[in-house]
Amino acid sequence: MASSYLFAGGGTGGHLYPGIAVARAIARRDPDARIAFLTTDRPLDHDLLEREGFAQVPQPVRPFSPKPWHWPRFWLAWRSAIELAGEVIRNDRPRAVLGLGGYAAAPPVVAAHRAGVATAILNQDAKPGRANRYLAKYARLIALQWEASRTHFAPGAPCQALGCPIRSDFASPNAAAARARLGLDAARPLLLATGASQGARTINEALLQVWPAFAAQNPAWQLLHLTGPADEERIRAAYRAAGVLRSATEAASSGSVVVLGYAHDMADCLAAADAVIARAGASTLAELTALGKPGVLFPYPYLKDRHQDFNADVLVAAGAAIRIDDARDAAQNAGPLRAALERLSDEKTRGAMSAAARALGRIDAADAIADWMMRQPG
Repeated sequence: MASSYLFAGGGTGGHLYPGIAVARAIARRDPDARIAFLTTDRPLDHDLLEREGFAQVPQPVRPFSPKPWHWPRFWLAWRSAIELAGEVIRNDRPRAVLGLGGYAAAPPVVAAHRAGVATAILNQDAKPGRANRYLAKYARLIALQWEASRTHFAPGAPCQALGCPIRSDFASPNAAAARARLGLDAARPLLLATGASQGARTINEALLQVWPAFAAQNPAWQLLHLTGPADEERIRAAYRAAGVLRSATEAASSGSVVVLGYAHDMADCLAAADAVIARAGASTLAELTALGKPGVLFPYPYLKDRHQDFNADVLVAAGAAIRIDDARDAAQNAGPLRAALERLSDEKTRGAMSAAARALGRIDAADAIADWMMRQPG
């Protein structure tokens, strides 16, 4: 009988994409493997997994609320999710269950532990979230992105710094082809700015203020600005008015900026870049470090736990990135951003930061975690 593997989590791409990377690694080794994801019931989970071709089992689980009047609904959903996960585990008899973080990971990991099935959890952020702190006692492996996270778990916890799983296309991106396709110069240094799939308006506005003057004083540089779909046309028009826009289809264009709302080939875009402006999400930093890219990091300022601050600090401490606290105001962000770009304009500085980033990166994280899952006796 083909081996079965279960992945638990969802609700965001940040939870699902690392699991998908591990599932792909298992499928490459064992094309007959049966793989399923126990997820939230959000449409995002269905859409991502349908595109990947992996089976999905939506759970009735809900996030915990500190408000007592929400507890009855939470516990009813929890009990239903535990029962569902237990039924899936009895039917599939998986070799291992991997928790991907977040509240949807909890019921399958707990149910697997009770059934004697090997369990592991991914801890991608520097500071563990509530779900991973709870699940640590049920896991045979806690796969850390960074060694610095170990101090947040109990002494003796089964932690291993294996990295954050990223897609296999980051192992061999084609930087030259990406530059040619985007109408970018093959020889000029390239700054990539991205706010993840939806963009980051505060980054967009600050860069819009800074770039025209920076480019005038540093004419060798070019910029690929991934704005997010909502800001694409507005930011493109502003760069055009400033006289710095370059057509993505005209390699001879004199401008220094190419604007895209979204890029499907992020591996190529990152590989083509000499430096990157980004948020400090765990998967983003895994990609930056795997490819050895110096970063200017704006940790996301709108979450109560500010977990991206801790992520950014890991890279800053290693000398791989510059952190800018997002003031949520373009004028306040512009000064620190300009100073960061001036630092990165020095080739020796970029080289040192690149080496520091690469020392943190683990391009083989998905394979390492897949190997662990496939070694379990089942």
